[in-house]
Amino acid sequence: MFTGIVEERGRIVEVVDLPGEARRIRVLAPLVTGDARPGDSIAVNGVCLTVVNPAASAFSADIMKESLDRSTLGSLVVGDEVNLERALRVSDRLGGHIVSGHVDGLAAVIDVTESEHWRVIRFAVPEDLLRYLVQKGSVCLDGASLTVSAVRDDWLEVSLIPTTLAETTLGSLTVGDRVNVEVDVLAKYTEKLLSGFAR
Repeated sequence: MFTGIVEERGRIVEVVDLPGEARRIRVLAPLVTGDARPGDSIAVNGVCLTVVNPAASAFSADIMKESLDRSTLGSLVVGDEVNLERALRVSDRLGGHIVSGHVDGLAAVIDVTESEHWRVIRFAVPEDLLRYLVQKGSVCLDGASLTVSAVRDDWLEVSLIPTTLAETTLGSLTVGDRVNVEVDVLAKYTEKLLSGFAR
């Protein structure tokens, strides 16, 4: 489990295609690899991946077809920056919200509004995910826990503060860019439980 509080922006230094429609990436990330061990979980742009071959400042991770198809990880190339977060420890503060690292879909940037102290970004969101999004609720975009500032029939907006713009990859988004979306897992569980009463 994760909280959606990005710890570090890593950089892709290697991408290798593997048999069976899989891929291995190597990520330069001095902070999150400081205590990384083989088998640990690190969220890469919101996708939970298993650490392989950690070194002093980098780690590798294998990406299976399901994750390549469902997320933006399949389009990563050498030089790209990614948002990184180590798995939550039981003793950690829950600074964001509960994030599983299992991407539900993709959203595309359709508008960016600049302000002196923040930036508002609007995303087109798949219809099947909209029912889990509420104004002032939580959403995870590329691994960052964010508050939904507005939501309509086919889009959501988030308002990004300077810290988020500076410390995550969200600050470089432009119209047309896509991000990984994970909706609030508590909303999905609630829907599943309540569906039993509707029968």
